[in-house]
Amino acid sequence: MNAPAPQHSNTSAPAGEAFVWFTGVGLLFGLGMVVLLVGVILTQGLAVFGSPEVVRVELKDGRVLLGPLAQNRLKPGTPPAEGKMERQYQVGLREVNGQSYQWVDESIIKSESTPPSVMALERMENGAAFVLPQELKMSNGQKIAATDPAFTQTLQREVTAAEALREKISSIERGKIGSVNSDMQSAKIALRKAEDRKGDVAAAKAELEALEKSYQALAAEARQLRATDAGGVLSAKDGAGRAIEIPVSSVVRFWQPNAMSWWDKFTLALSRGWDFVSTDPREANTEGGLLPALFGTFVMTVFMSALVTPFGVIAAIYLREYAKQGTVLRLVRISVNNLAGVPSIVFGVFGLGFFVYVVGGSIDQLFFADQLRYNNNTPVFGTGGLLWASLTLALMTLPVVIVATEEALVAVPRGAREASLACGASKWQTIRNVVLPASAPGILTGVILAMARGAGEVAPLMIVGVVKLAPTLPLDGSFPFLHADRKFMHLGFHIYDLGFQSPDSDAAKPMVFASTLLLLALVVFLNLGAITIRNRLRERYKTSTF
Repeated sequence: MNAPAPQHSNTSAPAGEAFVWFTGVGLLFGLGMVVLLVGVILTQGLAVFGSPEVVRVELKDGRVLLGPLAQNRLKPGTPPAEGKMERQYQVGLREVNGQSYQWVDESIIKSESTPPSVMALERMENGAAFVLPQELKMSNGQKIAATDPAFTQTLQREVTAAEALREKISSIERGKIGSVNSDMQSAKIALRKAEDRKGDVAAAKAELEALEKSYQALAAEARQLRATDAGGVLSAKDGAGRAIEIPVSSVVRFWQPNAMSWWDKFTLALSRGWDFVSTDPREANTEGGLLPALFGTFVMTVFMSALVTPFGVIAAIYLREYAKQGTVLRLVRISVNNLAGVPSIVFGVFGLGFFVYVVGGSIDQLFFADQLRYNNNTPVFGTGGLLWASLTLALMTLPVVIVATEEALVAVPRGAREASLACGASKWQTIRNVVLPASAPGILTGVILAMARGAGEVAPLMIVGVVKLAPTLPLDGSFPFLHADRKFMHLGFHIYDLGFQSPDSDAAKPMVFASTLLLLALVVFLNLGAITIRNRLRERYKTSTF
């Protein structure tokens, strides 16, 4: 009897296993790129608020530099094999050195040291300063030497007093004078209207004269405060020993980077970070904070989401629940999907032509005719602003919300619909009470995607309302509180302006990373809020899927 043939086990890899490994490698590669990108942004962005050691560099040609090391690089034009490197130092004192950063060939560096007495100054203008303090000349004639134990406390007290003075001047110029200017503009229009229509010209003139007197009084008060000698002068020397005198009124903060503990550096970073998100920009946006850009981006994104969500949901409900299935509907869906791929600048041109010129111009003709006639044809809504920017981005992200909402509506079980109809509910009642609550998490997914895309767009905003520097925020305490006609700042445009339009690219580079980090944090914050709401809705209506 023949023995059965031995069975050989199949040790070959299952079909498709290679593709599993291939997709896994692709996932790891993608995650690695994301982690690398976020890591670079975090490292470079957070470094802006740090306090690196300040180095005194003596060169072989006799020059002396004083400032922290910014970066190293291979010397341009030399082969990598030679290994010739050069260093960039942030020397500060732009008014003396002519530039904030200097490159130095490593071969001409004679020596480096870190003097403990060096002081770093953040100033209102001309960038940072790195000096060796000598004495503080008070406005009352008193002089305090840098070696005096009371020097640091006295200087801090004077800097704090100067900051309080700047805030008082700002409250007058941007608050009170701004309000008076707005009232004067309205009074001028009223006067021209009275002269044209033979109204009460005397009363209009009296009102305008009273406002002008208020303006002059406030302007005189601001000039008097500016003339106040707050804090005196800080006498110091730069790295080369040249005498430097810095008005204390121009100093925002100071610290001694070479004599700080880790706790001092941590608290300094927190303080500088808070100022970054709570103050206005300075020095062509390369210094100071980003409060107007942060606030403008937040308001525009929320406003855009509030506009796109109802329109997208209504359109998706009609397409999925009411529209007759056929060729026309398939063409509409194809058009909606293709609309998502249209370049954003096209939406900006459309927003300028339709929203600004047609809709905004019509609003001005209907409700602001006096403004056009008696104020040199100055438009109110017929120019770029927050409302038109939000509508333009809402139109751009509308396909995303429509598609996501349709997918969420389809995912609702048919049994839930039939049960509702069997209980006597109408189709609209079924949609409102059963379908929409169950599909809310999917709808919010579309809103999250729309927010993520809209928050970072720049091209359309450059046409329909964003500006480099906005004098006022779109939201304030004056009626109607949210001023949708105002132009605004945006973090995305701010990053573009810093990267490509800044007169000092070296000084702007750190701010580019810090602004990018802030924009990324804002998008994450908005998305986390929407995701939290989505998860709560999913937990609430999860039984509807059974």
